[in-house]
Amino acid sequence: MAAVLVNAPAAPPANPHYHRLFQNLTQCTTISLPNLKQIHAQILRTVPPPHNFFLYSRLLHFSSLQDLAYTLKLFNQIPSHNTFMYNTVIKAYGHSKDHKEQAFSLFQELLERENLVPDKYTFPFVLKACAYLFAINEGRQAHAQLLKNGFGSDVYINNSLIHFYASCGCLEYARKVFDKMPERSVVSWNAIIDALVQLGEFHEGLKMFVEMKNWFVPDGYTLQSVIDACAGLGALSMGMWAHAYLLRKCEFDPNFDVLLNNSLVEMYSKCGSLRMAVQVFEAMSTREVNSWNAMILGFAMHGEVERVFEYFSHMIDEDRLMPNSITFIGILSVCNHSGLVDRGRKYFDMMVDEYDIKPVLQHYGCLIDLLARNGQIDEALDIVSNMPLKPDAVIWRSLLDACCKNNVDLELTEELARQMMESEGNFCSGVYVLLSRLYASANRWNEVGLIRKLMTDKGVAKEPGCSTIEINGVVHEFFAGDTSHPQTKEIYRQLDDFEERLKLVGHIPDSSQAPMVDDLDDEKGHSLRLHSERLAIAFGLLNSKPGVPIRIFKNIRVCTDCHNVTKLISRVFNVEIIVRDRIRFHHFKSGSCSCKDYW
Repeated sequence: MAAVLVNAPAAPPANPHYHRLFQNLTQCTTISLPNLKQIHAQILRTVPPPHNFFLYSRLLHFSSLQDLAYTLKLFNQIPSHNTFMYNTVIKAYGHSKDHKEQAFSLFQELLERENLVPDKYTFPFVLKACAYLFAINEGRQAHAQLLKNGFGSDVYINNSLIHFYASCGCLEYARKVFDKMPERSVVSWNAIIDALVQLGEFHEGLKMFVEMKNWFVPDGYTLQSVIDACAGLGALSMGMWAHAYLLRKCEFDPNFDVLLNNSLVEMYSKCGSLRMAVQVFEAMSTREVNSWNAMILGFAMHGEVERVFEYFSHMIDEDRLMPNSITFIGILSVCNHSGLVDRGRKYFDMMVDEYDIKPVLQHYGCLIDLLARNGQIDEALDIVSNMPLKPDAVIWRSLLDACCKNNVDLELTEELARQMMESEGNFCSGVYVLLSRLYASANRWNEVGLIRKLMTDKGVAKEPGCSTIEINGVVHEFFAGDTSHPQTKEIYRQLDDFEERLKLVGHIPDSSQAPMVDDLDDEKGHSLRLHSERLAIAFGLLNSKPGVPIRIFKNIRVCTDCHNVTKLISRVFNVEIIVRDRIRFHHFKSGSCSCKDYW
């Protein structure tokens, strides 16, 4: 907010104090709090109302950047206020850690003042506070007021509206605001693209980016969102294009440079190219803890155990950085992915005892899953019973899954299923799927049928498997049993070839992996062959260049049968296949997997 928003009244005759204070408050960009208090005292002694009005406005502006309590005290002492003053305090509330909800209350107070009206600077401050608090009702009231006050066409306010609705998960409203804007700026486009990406609509975000290029030149913030979308989709070619564009076209300050490089490290890691992630990381002139975290999490995702511990040591010993909560999520997750029980316990204790980091559910979840999957279910249950946080559905699912795999007695397994339902609700498909697999592995097909009927009665739908593959810069999407792709006939012929050649090497389908799809036992193997990653692999073999790895990205965990099949395909067809499921990466080559069959 510029000072010109408040008109300075004529100075009182022959009052040199006013002119000196006026210069102090208009020519300086920052003033320390002790100096502000001195100026405040001088105004009280030497400049009577109404000539002190402008001075108080500037004093309020400087104090709002430093001390909220002093700002509020000063605001309450001023006998009359203008919109600028209200905006200043609303903004201060919005920037505070614990008092953001007061921003809307003060906004309501402004609306109730008969002689004052909000201006175009008021609404972005209010909407930003509402976005932080996910206060959808209050934000919609602010939206109604800005329309009432004639600001519906203001570009900056509409950008704030897009950000607000996106932060509250209301993508439909954010898109409506964008579509109705009579005028758009690069920030407008950045706001809607970022909204789509942050809410997981990666395809739509990239489509909007392609459209934006017809109107505006993208900047660094645009490319930040594009890189995040590529990470979500596993779109390596588009991510590499965005990286190259940044290097050629964009200029940005060093602080933003660190953020972008962190995003690039994360993108390359999530797209399956650890080599490029390391290359970006090692070339960074400045690194902070999030840079190391991005690299450590990347290694953890790919099961690069020793490199995780190596980089963790370098982070502490060479860069002298303190690990944080996210660092230990990476450390504990790689222990979990690799079955390193003793190391997992060691680093969990180190996090608490040496670094005084309070564990969150993700830390507990990694340790509990690690213990349970290694058969130490009693210890895992003991941690669940004694931890200070309420276990979530992910923890209950980990325990339930471990019980199923370790053949724990059915009574305990069913009790865990009940806990999971209570935590996540009866509409969670995961618990039904796990129970059905447990019953299927025990050849208790009647119970499998009952589970399926229960799902139908409650309207619970199993999350459909979806796999994507990028060929020549185009992302292709496949669902289980998909027949919508233009190359469907060729893909299904390739699946037939898979089946025949895998039979020759002795593959027998694991029918426990498909109990939710078919009623008849002899059809279970047929449903397995239609899992989404197999369709994507078949498409990749048909369209990829020889020697180029096939990269598949799946929304759910890879089932045991598909894992076994993919290992065999990598050997029989002499192809490297990289699969990212919901948990981690699997690098299949020459009949083996980087996870060593532990995932």
